[in-house]
Order: sequence, then C-alpha cells, then structure tokens
Amino acid sequence: MGMSSKSRTFGRWAPALVWVTLPFIAGPSLGNALDPRSGDVQRVGSVGLWAFWAIGLAATLVPSTVSLTLIRIFAPAALFVAGWAAVVAPDGADTAESVALAITSLAAVVALSAIVGDRFVNGSSYGDERRLPLRPPGVLTLGPIQIAWVLVFAGVITGPLLLGAHVWIAGAVVTVVGFAVAAAGIRILHQLSKRWVVFVPAGLVLVDQMALTDGMLAQRHRIASLGPAVEGTDATDLTVGALGLALQLTLTELDDIIPAPPRRDRKAIITPVEVRSVLFTPSRPGWVLDEAKRRRLVVS
Repeated sequence: MGMSSKSRTFGRWAPALVWVTLPFIAGPSLGNALDPRSGDVQRVGSVGLWAFWAIGLAATLVPSTVSLTLIRIFAPAALFVAGWAAVVAPDGADTAESVALAITSLAAVVALSAIVGDRFVNGSSYGDERRLPLRPPGVLTLGPIQIAWVLVFAGVITGPLLLGAHVWIAGAVVTVVGFAVAAAGIRILHQLSKRWVVFVPAGLVLVDQMALTDGMLAQRHRIASLGPAVEGTDATDLTVGALGLALQLTLTELDDIIPAPPRRDRKAIITPVEVRSVLFTPSRPGWVLDEAKRRRLVVS
C-alpha cells in the first residue's frame, strides 16, 4: 500500500522532533564524558557538539536531498558519540548514558527510514511530480558506504580535537586534510540521495547517475507495463546490483538510453543503447506500483 497522510507527516516532522531533544536527553552523558578532559578540549568539544546539533536541526527542518544526506551522516554520528561517552564515562555507564544511547539510536533509525527518505527527496521536487528513492548498489552496502561515513566523521572531528589538545602542527595539517576528505566523502554519499524514479504528468523518469548518463524518460503513452521483474527476463539491467525486488518497465517500442561510463574510465565514449524494457530497484517497490496505479499507468 502507498503512504498514508500520517506516514507523510511522520516522515516530515519525526527527524526534527527527535533531534531537538538531543541536548536535553543526551547532553548530560556527553557532559560527563568531557569533564575529565582539559579545558581547551572541553571547549572545542562543546562548541563542536552545539554546532553539530544546530546544523543537524536546520537540516531536519528544511527537507531536501541535501538535508537527507546530512541527517543520514549526522544521526549515526550522534549514536557513535553517545557510544563513546558511555565507554569513557568516568564512573562507568549509568542511566544518563543508557538514555543517550536510546535517543540517539532512535534518531539514527528515523533518519535512515524509507518514510523519511521519501519525504525529504520530495522536498526538492517540482510541481506535480513524485520522487521515489532507489536502493543503493549492493556492493556499496557491504563496506564502501560505511567507510565513506567514517572518513567524513573522522575528517571533521580529528583535526579540531588535536588543536584543542595543543598539538598545533599535526592538528593544522589533519584539519586541512580531514576537511578535504570529509567534503569528498559527503559528495560521494550525496550521490546516493539523488537516485530515484520520478512520476511526472508526462510519464516517469528514471534518474540514476550510477547507471545512466542522462535520465530515462518513459512517456505514459509508450509505457506498456510496470511490475515486478519476471525470472529469466531479457530486460536491460539498470539496478547496479541493488539488493531487493526489482521492477520491470516495459515500453511499447524501442527507446535509446545512454549508460553511465565505466567507473574506471569516466572519459570513455558511450554510445546509446536501444532498450525495450529495463530493470530498476526502488527502496519501496509497493509505493512505486501504487503511485503508478494512481496515475493510471498499466501495472502488471
């Protein structure tokens, strides 16, 4: 079934409602963890945590693809920091640390949920269009995404903490290098937030820079059917190895697509490929099919 109005409301406001509570619920635990540190490290940590919270709150209040990328970096980072605070607590983990772990776990689960992803990518949509996210490539979920996240997180915090500890030369170098690495990591992770199938009045568009150089527009009068992929299909695979149920879009006639160039040779000359049907893997196939029915497309 498609999303209800309550689900859409949840996706819109739940991240902000959870995030706004973090200083009050997780704050005591983080304060305990910072207490034994030097004064300068405490100040750097406190300023960093407040800046982290403020940027995260702004992202939760303004739904967009950029905001989605940020909250999906920040929310797991909050959980990581709460875990660190529990491990280094001077008197051992207690109620404050347990509560902090609970609220940051909730923040991470909410930020990574499909409902929130749907609402935030549609915060950047135009007019009468509906964007539905695609699943990430399967190979990226087995390590590369997590490594990119770690590089972003470590790149942002390591240098300033070294400077706070008066390790000036190493701190300055690590800050410059770390911020550059973090910026590159954010750009990579943001590409995953910009992959979707878009329903528009003219039909639907498949937008995925990992599979296509340009979006594939399937005009509604040329769509023969849309439904779960059948076993042994000869449809062109545009799933980029994503895990989960693939959908098959079949056209009434051949159309040209321009595949994305190989990752190892982005300057390679790519020629158009004729296709009659293609496969793609949305995060929630049922929502895609429900939207197709609502727009009176043929669903098989």
